[in-house]
Amino acid sequence: MTNRPDTRPRVPYFSSGPCTKRPGWTLDALSDAALGRSHRSPLGKGKLQEAIDLTRRILRVPADYRIGIVPGSDTGAVEMAMWTMLGPKPVEVAAWEAFGAEWVTDALKELKISPVVHQTPYGVLPDLSKIDTKRSDVIFTWNGTAAGVKVPNGDWIAADREGLTICDATSAAFAQPLAWDKLDVVTFSWQKVMGGEAAHGILILSPRAVARIESHTPAWPVPKVFRLAKGGKLIEGIFKGDTINTPSMLAVEDYLDTLRWAESIGGLDALHARADANAGVIHEWVARTPWITHLAVDPATYSNTGICLVIADPDVLAKGDAAVAAVAKDIVGSLEREGVAYDIAAYRDAPAGLRIWCGGTVERADLEALTPWLDWAFAEAKAKLARAA
Repeated sequence: MTNRPDTRPRVPYFSSGPCTKRPGWTLDALSDAALGRSHRSPLGKGKLQEAIDLTRRILRVPADYRIGIVPGSDTGAVEMAMWTMLGPKPVEVAAWEAFGAEWVTDALKELKISPVVHQTPYGVLPDLSKIDTKRSDVIFTWNGTAAGVKVPNGDWIAADREGLTICDATSAAFAQPLAWDKLDVVTFSWQKVMGGEAAHGILILSPRAVARIESHTPAWPVPKVFRLAKGGKLIEGIFKGDTINTPSMLAVEDYLDTLRWAESIGGLDALHARADANAGVIHEWVARTPWITHLAVDPATYSNTGICLVIADPDVLAKGDAAVAAVAKDIVGSLEREGVAYDIAAYRDAPAGLRIWCGGTVERADLEALTPWLDWAFAEAKAKLARAA
């Protein structure tokens, strides 16, 4: 039996969304929020514009790309792009986990555009070379949140493409390098890598995406919250802090706080380094631990944010899927009861296992303290399974 560890993570929050707050965060960070004020007042619009400006500066978004704050989190941002831009070109969708599959559903069943679908099981990245990035509009996630699988780079996207690339980057932005020259639409939500409060999404458009919006009239009705054009012209105010609907100024203040923190520690390079170091703790632990393995098959595709793991112990596997699920559930439950780790169960539609968030707001020392507890919890769960046999 594995000994019960003595050291606990100082911050036990390893959820993959909403993610843990930045180090040192307290409610005092929100004391300057524009509460009770209109988001269209000079104060409110100033804060929204500051959020856009800081996003551009920290993410190194090209100067000619628009950045807008939109409703509906990352999901809303992706759907805005799909509803307003798709139609003129063939469409191809890459999906290897739950969120990519949602964009397949939207394209097939809602927009009825019959896309070419490149879909693979959880843990396996599709063959990106088979996607026609030259002639088609392409929809994909940069980092598959529910599978722990990322695209390694943007080399597979044609530089002389005729279509648009629509990239759901919600678990990649601020943690993984994004190939801006290959991306026309980039979306993410505040509550992912930066640990901001949920509700709002960010929609980033290249000049090519703007040109599509202004030249294309969708064949289907576009709800108000998805509308990006009026009279054949982009609604520029959306990209200057004039949001489509009323945002939470409390959530805006929280996003501003985490952006300022990111800038204070060294910006994007520091955020990437933190996520890489954090992920390294888990990758190294998995490499030396026989009972667990990555859901991702190819190490080149391992995520450095939401790392998804599955049980590999042969004794447990021999007992079947129900036993594997029971052991994973026991591990999660034990660590929650101990106050050691919260919300580390695999995504509900993914294979049974664990999902541990390693983005930049997590402290490496907390992950180092977590791994002995994972070993302890597995030993306890396996022993319980043996007693029940």
